[in-house]
Amino acid sequence: MERAGRVSLLDGLKGWRDRLIASGRFQRAAAAFPLTRGIANRRARQLFDLTAGFVYSQILSACVRLDLFAILAEGPQGTGQVALRTGLSHAAAERLLEAAVALGLVARRSRGRYGLGQLGAALIGNPGVVAMIAHHDMLYRDLADPVALLRGETWPTEIGQFWAYARDPDKHGIGAERVADYSRLMATSQQFIAGDVLDALDLRGVRRLLDIGGGEGAFLIHAARRAPHLELRLFDLPPVAERARARFAEAGLSARAVAAGGDFFADPLPQGADAVSLIRVIYDHDDDFARRVLGRAREAVAPGGRLILAEPMAGAKGAEPVGAYFGFYLAAMGSGRARRPEELVALVREAGFEDARVLRTRRPMLTGLITARAPRAAPRSVVNRHDM
Repeated sequence: MERAGRVSLLDGLKGWRDRLIASGRFQRAAAAFPLTRGIANRRARQLFDLTAGFVYSQILSACVRLDLFAILAEGPQGTGQVALRTGLSHAAAERLLEAAVALGLVARRSRGRYGLGQLGAALIGNPGVVAMIAHHDMLYRDLADPVALLRGETWPTEIGQFWAYARDPDKHGIGAERVADYSRLMATSQQFIAGDVLDALDLRGVRRLLDIGGGEGAFLIHAARRAPHLELRLFDLPPVAERARARFAEAGLSARAVAAGGDFFADPLPQGADAVSLIRVIYDHDDDFARRVLGRAREAVAPGGRLILAEPMAGAKGAEPVGAYFGFYLAAMGSGRARRPEELVALVREAGFEDARVLRTRRPMLTGLITARAPRAAPRSVVNRHDM
């Protein structure tokens, strides 16, 4: 139980400020006074956006489900054309288009037509984001009663059942049909994450890269394009590894890319890599899993080898909303949490890695990045070392 102590001067000042802002009289005065009017209006807009956020997300979902952005990417369209192609009435198409205009997804064009807005155009180039928007239909249903979710009264959730690996103790018993949907989603979403991670890394000196929990191999395929000298190794559940082999073959990488299937903790990991990557593996598991998988990564990597840890990170500069989003997403999933960079660094060091560093990525909203090195001396716990 936390003890009540003396209130610091700073906390006292913040408490006074909060009481002042909470006053309706002060709010009206601030909105009227020329020097504070802009601040007051921005705060009012922010509060409105929070209140209306669910409606915004449903407008976005409707646009994606109706392929509105793809339709408008062909060129400006009139309301009647949009209605015909989406199967909406004229009035409903106009309602959707005007709502999308208000959110910057769509823009008005000449002669009463509509075209892509800047945000809508950006979505065209980010299929992973579009896939996540479509996926969110399950999350919205799980969040219908957020208090019940927080109290653990809504299990099993749709999101929890979708991510089959998160809570199923029998990893080898997860069949191909249960991994297909989430594997496709992970592969699509990693398309834009992989580029940002690799932009921040220097892979010179890395001969063999092992991607633990690598899914269908999206990250390794991107790494192969950046570094033609790399030997690629992937480890994931057996049916997921099978999908990775097919992706490697399709990309023409079968000669230098190998995928092994198994359980992170029950089966031996591929050995001999001088760099090991965990791309969005830690955040959707609890601390015990995080410690164990980092320990396995430490055992698998060669002495002096590198750790590459890419995660959505709470509290990172420029990515402040990440913690809120993943906090509730992972509550619905039933496993994990978005950690602050300093928490991840502590876990990395606890696993025996050295020289842990937080590297800046181009878009911290998409992913954060930590690198570290294994000591030059091999860990004593490594046994049955083998090479793939």
